[in-house]
Amino acid sequence: MRLKKMIPNMFTLGNLYCGFLSIGFAASGQFKNAAVLIIIGMMLDSMDGRLARMLNADSELGKELDSLADIVTFGVAPSFLVYYTSFYHYGLLGFIVAGLFPLFGGYRLARFNTSPKKASLHYFVGVPITAAGGIMAILTLFGSMIPNIVITVIFTAMCFLMVSRIRIPSLKEVPLPKYGTIVTIFIGAMLYVIYKGTYEQFPYLIYIATPLYIAYLAYKFVKR
Repeated sequence: MRLKKMIPNMFTLGNLYCGFLSIGFAASGQFKNAAVLIIIGMMLDSMDGRLARMLNADSELGKELDSLADIVTFGVAPSFLVYYTSFYHYGLLGFIVAGLFPLFGGYRLARFNTSPKKASLHYFVGVPITAAGGIMAILTLFGSMIPNIVITVIFTAMCFLMVSRIRIPSLKEVPLPKYGTIVTIFIGAMLYVIYKGTYEQFPYLIYIATPLYIAYLAYKFVKR
């Protein structure tokens, strides 16, 4: 029974570790690897909550751990990635602006955690930090084709959209784990093209996460 309760937490910890590795890759100049690790974190994050419900292993520990992992992988890691790829030109100012992302994301998570349970199954209030962090990671993959001003505008928009009162469709009734996973599937189909010829630098964790994620989605569709 204890092992069953630990399974969802292992996926959450995997998500957290992806965030840590992403920061390390970004600091060493391997920006595409850092972005892919955030996307892997999205895969793992999209599975832990559903696994907890499937295994009847929901716990307060798991919920708190999930928020802590999200603030690292989808708050801190994307802010470092954006700083090293787009904001470093502005020196200290760029570093300060990049730091706003985890601040807004942390506030959004805290507001979500303290909101009435099951307030709505049809929408999120504000953009989820998972989606916001994933969008910034995706933009980094195509950084050479996107002007810095565009990334800056989107980065700023994501910060404010996370704490806004705009209702975002949750798509929870669709047989996919979370809102941000639609973006994950789209990008997953493009990873081969992006990384063609660079497999020696590919984060090996994706060879574990991707088959698990595909098997999980297949199971959900078959079950429906």
